[in-house]
Amino acid sequence: MLALLAKEPAHGYELRHRLARALGPLGEVLNPGQVYVTLSRMERAGLVRGDQVEQSAAPDKKVYEATPAGRDHLAAWLADSSWPKVAPAEFHLKLVAAAATGLADPSALIDLQRRELLRRLRKVQRLVEEDPGDLDGMLLLEGTALRLQADVRWLEACERRWRAGDKQ
Repeated sequence: MLALLAKEPAHGYELRHRLARALGPLGEVLNPGQVYVTLSRMERAGLVRGDQVEQSAAPDKKVYEATPAGRDHLAAWLADSSWPKVAPAEFHLKLVAAAATGLADPSALIDLQRRELLRRLRKVQRLVEEDPGDLDGMLLLEGTALRLQADVRWLEACERRWRAGDKQ
């Protein structure tokens, strides 16, 4: 939501509609109330500012926009390549936000994330080579390596999708 507000101000209903459109099938289950709860939290945190806008034919509406602190927070989130758990949904949201707002290049985000995952994979592989004796530890390391490899393959699928989208 912050990325969409960084692109252009919106009131809650507009923002929910834009989110639903950006998320596709995932957006269909978006609870309208959650949009307003999240907007309130972001406003209290200083990430967005809401201003009342008069309307001649309807009640006033509150229009939200990203604050400078919100834009800084968004830039940090887009640049963050940490992946503490299997997080394809959050990374997908990051790609959608980057593409929808033009604030980052989805292909560059994929490259950044891939480099980070490959760095972690090399680290895990070095640990396996250094101490192959502990079977329980090896099983955990093998699971970590397999997850990282699967995440890299998923990023490759993301890259194919985003590059195919660029050609349309």
